[in-house]
Amino acid sequence: WRSGQWKMAAIILLASNEDAGQMLDIDAPIMRNTAISCELEPPRVGEFKSRVAEYLEFAPWLLGESEGGVVGYAYAGRHRSRETYQWSVEVSVYVAENQHRRGVGRALYTSLVECLRLQGFFHAYAGITLPNPASVGLHESLGFQPVGVYKDVGYKLGQWHTVGWWELILQDQSPPAPLIGLMDVVDTASWQRAIDSGAALLD
Repeated sequence: WRSGQWKMAAIILLASNEDAGQMLDIDAPIMRNTAISCELEPPRVGEFKSRVAEYLEFAPWLLGESEGGVVGYAYAGRHRSRETYQWSVEVSVYVAENQHRRGVGRALYTSLVECLRLQGFFHAYAGITLPNPASVGLHESLGFQPVGVYKDVGYKLGQWHTVGWWELILQDQSPPAPLIGLMDVVDTASWQRAIDSGAALLD
């Protein structure tokens, strides 16, 4: 890490459900104390393990790790359940509080986007509870464009919250080929290049 804050190189890797506890340590204060997450309370570790396993059947869930600890994660899930939406995903990134403004979110998203392209996805969507200038800035710096707003769509912490939506086009519009399964691209040279594209930002 260029700032000298890391004693060893940070890495990006595919998550497993065994990482659920460390990821919940990042999520819990966000869920309880902010409107960034639409969840009111953190799930139990077992429930979160099941969530990770379910998401990994479809698309990547990536960890940023340093010295054996999780410093952030990013994942993609189904945009909608109908079959015609299968080439679109919703993406999210969460970074440990003590790792903000160190490029962890950018690095994770960079790798995630390249992994999604490998699988053949066409669109990535991100929902951001507003106002959140840091998140908006991160997404737009990576090429996401605003596409709409759900005004006062969620109620949390005693007030209504508006959610904006941003879109990233992953590849040119054309008749889509069948998606490639995640496990069919993991451990390939192309997958490693995708992971390295973000990991290089953590050197």
